[in-house]
Amino acid sequence: MAYIGRGLDKISNVEKLDNLTFDGSSTSFALQKGGSSFVPSSANNILLSIDGVVQAGNFTVSGSTIDFGTAISGSSTCDFILHYGVGLITTPADGSVTTVKLQDNAVTTAKLNDGSVSLAKLTATGTKDATTFLRGDNSFAVPAGGDNTPAFRARRGSNQTVSNATATIILFDTEDYDTDSAYDTANGRFTVPSGEGGKYLITANLRFNSATSNRNALDIKINNSSAGTTASEWTSGQYGTLILTTTYVLSAGDYIDVEYYQSSGGSIEVRTESFFSAHKLIGV
Repeated sequence: MAYIGRGLDKISNVEKLDNLTFDGSSTSFALQKGGSSFVPSSANNILLSIDGVVQAGNFTVSGSTIDFGTAISGSSTCDFILHYGVGLITTPADGSVTTVKLQDNAVTTAKLNDGSVSLAKLTATGTKDATTFLRGDNSFAVPAGGDNTPAFRARRGSNQTVSNATATIILFDTEDYDTDSAYDTANGRFTVPSGEGGKYLITANLRFNSATSNRNALDIKINNSSAGTTASEWTSGQYGTLILTTTYVLSAGDYIDVEYYQSSGGSIEVRTESFFSAHKLIGV
């Protein structure tokens, strides 16, 4: 009659562990298999022989460490160590494996699906979202870098006439770019958007038709007060250029525009090569 029951190849799963080396002073030793740490099911599953004598009941096991409670002579020889498993291996029920069944540091990154660790699983301090990054001290922080915005650049689409001895706001009526729609071509004014206060780099460049013996002054104005002025005297009829760059700490709602003054005795044309720009400086 044929054998009825579990497969004979599954009755036992005996494993041969690495032999121990005694030094005459140590009482405990690391259990290994093929050079790697091995955690037995219990001390009762271990069969070992020292100097031809099979040991039983005179050692304990904790994790992958076996302890004899007394030093083993350095002249003694470990003949063999066998680990007897639990016989037939069955698949555990779904959700039945608890964390205490997993060996510490046993789960490697190779066993994790790509993208399976979400921000919610990280224990770092700080705000965890798409605007922050994880620092080496296990805390989330806002990047020091980023885009230098808000930012804009506007220029004259056609020449603008400026009367003699009259401080005149230059209307840069054509935008090259305006990241936050904060520049108004109707009044030549940039207004700092809500939440975007900080240090800004501001530049104004005026190219104009010059007249003999006249004074020209370019003024960058913040909330109608001067934030920087440059001036020059012209003694010929050649074209003139005034350039002014400055940094200024602005708050939300502050506005910037450009004023030009000339005293040539007649009108002067501010040319299309003129431009006005500003952008927020990040990380300063």
